[in-house]
Amino acid sequence: MDASYVDLADPSHLEFDYMRWLRIVLHAIRARRVLHVGGGACALARALAAADPGGRQQVCEVDGGVLEFAREHLGLRRVPGLRVRHAEGRAFVAGQRDGSWDAVVIDAFVGAIVPRRLITVQALRDVARVAPLALINVVDDRQARDLGGVAAALSSAYPLVWALGSPAANTIVAGCVAAPQLDLIAARAAADRSPARLTAPDAIARLVAGTPPLRDEDLVAA
Repeated sequence: MDASYVDLADPSHLEFDYMRWLRIVLHAIRARRVLHVGGGACALARALAAADPGGRQQVCEVDGGVLEFAREHLGLRRVPGLRVRHAEGRAFVAGQRDGSWDAVVIDAFVGAIVPRRLITVQALRDVARVAPLALINVVDDRQARDLGGVAAALSSAYPLVWALGSPAANTIVAGCVAAPQLDLIAARAAADRSPARLTAPDAIARLVAGTPPLRDEDLVAA
């Protein structure tokens, strides 16, 4: 499974569909301070930093080997507006001040699964403490079990939850404090070279009805 794609000649180029969708959302809400949990080769953070060097992109990546490879082979270096830390995402979020970020992007996987400790009720309430918007990249099956679980946990932390994605690709699940311009986001995502469809908050609410959100104590029990 492809995990990273970097255009060394053009940092603004995002090959992966879901990263372009993430950028659409972040640009629509004018997010300049973005905390990225899970970095890989830091393609999205690099693209955002290139477009707005006066902004603040902070990447925390738990796998030091990935960062070393990105620095040695994929052109990752210190540039204005971009900082990269070898750190575990949840612990890093816990150390942030209230409201210190415009958005938190969670794009972290073990295989094709988002690490469960990042998407519990407690973890996402901590994300909501530091940012009014959370965006979580989900790779799911036809039953949308992961999407439903992530959306249920986000619903405990944010008043509005919606999604952007395609049945043939990733889905971005979003939690936010105030409604962004969803019509604008939907139009821009539909015009992408790999169009994405926006699922509105009311549809997400129906999807997660009766779905118990994951809690820290469930991880201990498991």
